[in-house]
Amino acid sequence: MHAILVDDQQSLVWSEVPDPGPQAGEIVMDIHATALNRADLLQRAGHYPPPPGWPEWMGLEAAGVVSYAAADGRWQVGDRVCALLGGGGYAERIAVPAELVLPVPDGLSMVEAAALPEVFATAYLNLCLEGGLQAGETVLIQAGASGLGTAAIQLVKTLGGTVVTTVGSEMKAELVRSLGADIVVNHRTENLGAVLDEHPVDIALDCVAGPDLGRYLEKMNRGGRWIVIATLGGDRTELDLGRFFRSGLKLIGSTLRNRPLETKAAVLAGLERLLWPALAAGTVRPVIHRTLPLTDAESAHAILQRRENLGKVVLKTGESDP
Repeated sequence: MHAILVDDQQSLVWSEVPDPGPQAGEIVMDIHATALNRADLLQRAGHYPPPPGWPEWMGLEAAGVVSYAAADGRWQVGDRVCALLGGGGYAERIAVPAELVLPVPDGLSMVEAAALPEVFATAYLNLCLEGGLQAGETVLIQAGASGLGTAAIQLVKTLGGTVVTTVGSEMKAELVRSLGADIVVNHRTENLGAVLDEHPVDIALDCVAGPDLGRYLEKMNRGGRWIVIATLGGDRTELDLGRFFRSGLKLIGSTLRNRPLETKAAVLAGLERLLWPALAAGTVRPVIHRTLPLTDAESAHAILQRRENLGKVVLKTGESDP
């Protein structure tokens, strides 16, 4: 089979690689589509290697058709599925633990299904399990027009929360409002700190961090949970620890990729119960910015590097439906 590899110059190359050999408890999926995540850019640069046992090439989520499955499991050959991956989605096939596989929701294409597992699982893990989101709470979501942001906004609204989110353009602001965001902050023209003074939050899902994190943290409601999942704005900040402990705040660092299989399986099971009916009904939807052939992964990466995407960028194999 073929996959997208990274060469010595960090270029993306369509290359022949060995076919997957399934281990006990794994299915094999013929990949029809795989979605990009910003973590792919880190892996390409050599900063975010896959966990042991996963392929060396990129790709944290995919959708396709089961081509091999044990006779006594949930999945059968021919099932339309999507999967959360530790890596390996930029390829024609992959072997995946059966617990990390979900059915394609009724009515969704392979392209749409490929855009679900990583971002919706990340949103569910951090907002529901780490953050303990309750109806009526207010949530700050940084980069609301990103793939993760669009998923997190819809999850918060499904659970009865209020969303404050940041964007970088009016076009992105229009998108997040259409998804239900209540308060939209253009970080290029508005002051997020001033907004948080008026609208303190209970939970923050933060991919930015950076030097402003410390002063934003002080503006949370008592018992607030600030969850950092990336540090696009920088790795350092300064905290007023007196304010921090007097207000009972929690600062949580969280990643999904390196969690144990059991944790990921529990996240996906909860996600399927909570959101799969809404996806089938059309009340929750993946937001697709653009689809490109898998062999044109270089152009897809450039879209993320320029930060111009509204929602997810998806790569299709020749098998993919519209």
